[in-house]
Amino acid sequence: MKSVVLFAVFTALAIALVPQATARQQAPKIAHSVKRVSPEVGTALLRGIAVHRDETWRWQRVMHRPRTPFSNSARYVQSLAYRKWVLHLWHQRASVARKQALNPPHKSQWQCIHHYEGSWTDPNSPYYGGLQMDVEFQQTYGYDLYRAKGTADHWTPLEQMWVAERAYRTRGYWPWPNTARYCGLL
Repeated sequence: MKSVVLFAVFTALAIALVPQATARQQAPKIAHSVKRVSPEVGTALLRGIAVHRDETWRWQRVMHRPRTPFSNSARYVQSLAYRKWVLHLWHQRASVARKQALNPPHKSQWQCIHHYEGSWTDPNSPYYGGLQMDVEFQQTYGYDLYRAKGTADHWTPLEQMWVAERAYRTRGYWPWPNTARYCGLL
């Protein structure tokens, strides 16, 4: 009896931790008499899936989170219901990722620090952007952005805040000692 209960607990935990597993379970069952997708509708659905997938991945990249796995199964399954379900799934994922990315955990604190620092597009060396990050800081906590876009004055305010979030995890607000004090954070 005890092993059955443990098995049930571990199964519930696995389902909670692996959303892709539950997504597969919720997928519409494909029978042999499935309504096939016309080429025009199929292409439009696949294009929509790709748009939402790319949006999801873009927001995950901003937050520096791993990409949601993609198997491209909708391309090979000719079921209209399945493709619509996959489109809906990626639309939901994009919405959740967008909502999370637009609300960094310490957004109001970063906005307060920014208020005392510089413009989000401040190009003046040695500190760049709205949170006044030096080049070493940018390379350490925002390497991908630094490599792709250059210094922080070329990043969006949201990208600057997410890079600051990465620094916050290890250093707190200490990279901004004076302005963090003005904001009551130190």
